[in-house]
Amino acid sequence: MKRGPPRLVLASASPRRRQLLADGGFAFKIIAPNVAEVSSRDFTLCEATSWNALRKGLVVARDQPDDVILAADTLVELHGHVIGKPADRAEAARILRLLSGRTHSVASSVFIGHLGGGKSENFTVLSRVVFKKLTDRAIKEYLAELDPLDKAGAYAAQGTGNVVIARIIGSRSNVIGLPMDETSAALARFGIRARLCA
Repeated sequence: MKRGPPRLVLASASPRRRQLLADGGFAFKIIAPNVAEVSSRDFTLCEATSWNALRKGLVVARDQPDDVILAADTLVELHGHVIGKPADRAEAARILRLLSGRTHSVASSVFIGHLGGGKSENFTVLSRVVFKKLTDRAIKEYLAELDPLDKAGAYAAQGTGNVVIARIIGSRSNVIGLPMDETSAALARFGIRARLCA
C-alpha cells in the first residue's frame, strides 16, 4: 500500500507559531514536547536557540518517524547577555527596563526533521529590534495588556508590540517566533507546501 505524503507536526505549544503557520496556509497537527529550555550564559544566543530547537524536535520525531517535525526556539540577546522568558512579572519589568531605548538581537532557530526519510535541517535567523524609551508607567501599562511569562524578552512583536518597539530590522515573523520565509522554503524541501487559497 502506497503511503501518502508525510504530515507536518508542529512541536511547540506556542500560539504564535501556530498562528504564523496557519496564516501561511499550512495544515499541521500539534504535539508539544516536554523539554526544559536552556538560556544560560554558558551558551551563545545561536547555540542556545539551536540546542533548544533540536531537543524539542527530536523528542517528538522519535515518536512520529513518518511525519515531518517542525520545532523552533526564540531568544533575545543584549550586549552578549542571552535573555529568555521571565520567571515572573517583576522580572518581566526588569527586562523591559533593560531593553528600553536600546537595540537588541532576536534569534529564532528552526529544526525540521523526517526520521523515516533520514533527513533533517536546522537553521537560525537573526533580526534586530529597536526599542522605544519606556517609562516605568509605560512598562506597567504594557505588562497589564499581555502575559509576558511565555515570551522571550517579556514582549510580543504582534498586537501591542508597537507600544514598545520603534522598528524591526529584518524578519518580523522571526521576532514573533518563526521566520516564515525561510521556514516555508525549508518545508518545501521536505514535500510540505502551503495550501493555496481558492
